[in-house]
Amino acid sequence: MNKKKLLIIDDDPRNIFALVNTLRVKSYDCLSCLSAEEALKILGTDEIIDAILIDMMMPEMDGYEAIPLIKSIPSRKLTVIIAVTAQAMAGDKEKCLSAGADDYISKPIDVDKLLIALSKI
Repeated sequence: MNKKKLLIIDDDPRNIFALVNTLRVKSYDCLSCLSAEEALKILGTDEIIDAILIDMMMPEMDGYEAIPLIKSIPSRKLTVIIAVTAQAMAGDKEKCLSAGADDYISKPIDVDKLLIALSKI
């Protein structure tokens, strides 16, 4: 079985560190970046990415702006995007999904819920 490759986009290196270490133990390959702009450069290449975990609240360009841009890249239209956010108020999940995310995980991340979401890729 081939390992699935994830792109983690988060402006906080501590969040990236925690996710990468958790997901590598679960046999995922992880690539990460600290901004949506950097992610768009990576996603514009032929790098194989099976799913994207994107923090919705980042400076410069947030996940709400980045997701439609990611989905507009022809080779990324079907790439699974999971919104990761500390925003857990009523309506936040719907806002993430309407921006184009395929799923939503709130922070602090429940690893079991994340693994269920990733099992769909």
